[in-house]
Amino acid sequence: MLEIKNLHARIAEDEAEILRGIDLTVNPGEVHAVMGPNGSGKSTLSYILAGKEDYEITEGEILFNGENMLDMEPDERAAAGMFLAFQYPIEIPGVATMEFLKTALNAQRKARGEDPLSIPDFMKTVKAKAADLNISMDMLKRPLNVGFSGGEKKRSEILQMSLLEPKLCVLDETDSGLDIDALRIVSEGVNKLRSPERAMVVITHYQRLLDHIVPDVVHVLSRGKIVKTGDKALALELEKNGYADYVDAAA
Repeated sequence: MLEIKNLHARIAEDEAEILRGIDLTVNPGEVHAVMGPNGSGKSTLSYILAGKEDYEITEGEILFNGENMLDMEPDERAAAGMFLAFQYPIEIPGVATMEFLKTALNAQRKARGEDPLSIPDFMKTVKAKAADLNISMDMLKRPLNVGFSGGEKKRSEILQMSLLEPKLCVLDETDSGLDIDALRIVSEGVNKLRSPERAMVVITHYQRLLDHIVPDVVHVLSRGKIVKTGDKALALELEKNGYADYVDAAA
């Protein structure tokens, strides 16, 4: 589903290279965890997958279901089935949460050649999925993310993901700022989306998220390179020993 080949990238107009040759293949049905210390390039990788304009690709390619993702605009990537859950979801005053969700969902349906959902069908769908994430209708009546706690913002992100049903879910440090209860609720929402047709890339610093969202494959990213790949036991090793050995290996 996702093939990243020898990806090199830097911040636009900056000579400092952030990604220095990423190779990564994620197949349908798989959950891959990408772990690493601060500054290793984890969030940069997620932003590049989503199409953020701040980065320049200097070498390599990204294929999504056989198509060159780098030729796609961000909205085209979303329509093709790619979703990024942000580490810090932004507040958008003046944009009603329900209207945002309806517009996003119907835009996706239009891109897939499907009819838009009627308002009653949309409301029924949202209420059912929101209940799974302990999201109240009062939350949904607010402007998007405005006045939400950290946990509420993350649950709102997972609600969006659940509604859009993407083929590739990229979660950028979704556990950041979550307490134990919020982490459990968010993780349960993510796990309900696991399927043989969907792939996930979970970016995190910590093992605790992977206790809930158990990965098939774990990668260690350090100084812009994947320096180690293993199964879920690798995450436990990192929790115990830290990243020092892998930072030295990437030097």
